Amino acid sequence: MTDSISIAIAGDWAPIRALEPVVRSSPDSVYGDMLPALRSADLRIVNCECALTAARRPVWKSGAVFKGLPAHIEGLTRVPFEVACLANNHVFDYGIRGFRDTLDILRRNGIRTVGAGLSFKEALSPLTVLVKRTRVTILNFSEGEDLTASRGGPGVVGWEIDRLLALVRTSKKRGDFVIAVGHAGLEYVPFPPPYVVQAFRALAEAGADCVIGHHPHVPQGLEVRGGRLVAYSLGNFVFYQPSDLYYRRTGFCLRIHVRGNHLSSYELLPYRITEQGLRKLGGREETGFLKKIGLISKPLKSASGIPEAWQAYLAYYGPCGFKKEVLDILEKMESKPRKGAAMFRNRITTLQHSELWRDALTRFMAEKECPVPPGMTRLIKEWFTRTASGDTA
Repeated sequence: MTDSISIAIAGDWAPIRALEPVVRSSPDSVYGDMLPALRSADLRIVNCECALTAARRPVWKSGAVFKGLPAHIEGLTRVPFEVACLANNHVFDYGIRGFRDTLDILRRNGIRTVGAGLSFKEALSPLTVLVKRTRVTILNFSEGEDLTASRGGPGVVGWEIDRLLALVRTSKKRGDFVIAVGHAGLEYVPFPPPYVVQAFRALAEAGADCVIGHHPHVPQGLEVRGGRLVAYSLGNFVFYQPSDLYYRRTGFCLRIHVRGNHLSSYELLPYRITEQGLRKLGGREETGFLKKIGLISKPLKSASGIPEAWQAYLAYYGPCGFKKEVLDILEKMESKPRKGAAMFRNRITTLQHSELWRDALTRFMAEKECPVPPGMTRLIKEWFTRTASGDTA
């Protein structure tokens, strides 16, 4: 008889800002009425979007730095999460010492890790977990903005798509259920950029049963291709952003059901992120949210959809968005040269920014800009302006 198992997959987790005291003093309560759904799964996977360390000296980098303390580990063990994905742009925010502390506290508490390591070989190694009688293999990768593993040193798995494709094929030949988790894409945008779609689809076509994304800090669409699920961004999880914008405080977990070594079904578990923790969406709010997920998934259904969605975002970003970004970096190079240099390096070395700048400048140069569907423009504006009250600027 073939076993059936369920797996809960969650997005960005970090005990920071308003949620830090909640995770510290009442780790169960931060999950609110989402906790029973998480606990009912046979395996739970989360993205640990910070270092867990007492180290005080952060690295110089482009964006914000995040850390929790070792005591915050209870926020993971009380669920419990069995697997922590570490291929992201924050796990090295407090350098190699902070990363070592993070590995140590996770492993001492029985949480297995994937996506980063003290060597390139360790970072790239897939994680295989036996759940009942099903072998689940997890691969984790990132755009690796600030500490991609070199051939010898510590770091995260970077944009190693060809290597990952080979690992997926090997794992699938062995009969495993394969999950590829990628921390990639452009922040706050409802549609994934073309290079992410290309990479995620390639992983699915190579045999990954689920390809799951996070990093944009907002929900993005999903699709099923040949029986394989591709979800481009789950949005924030236990990750509080001090913003009233609706989609930065709304996300979803995925609960997938596996029979044998194949996906049998999946469901979205949407929630709101409050200063007290998570709250499940229900009723009209849940219906409305799922309808929006359907709308932002539509471009994935046609060959022209994602290129059109990308052009719609380039039009929204426009010359003003580009100029503001460049001026912000130049100002930072005056006030904090090392920070400014990190910001500039980030823009030219990571695909999410370099692709945006290249394609935006190409669009500005064109004698006649590509037309964009107005429905896509409205969704982009909604993702950037809709508040918790439902108002759109």
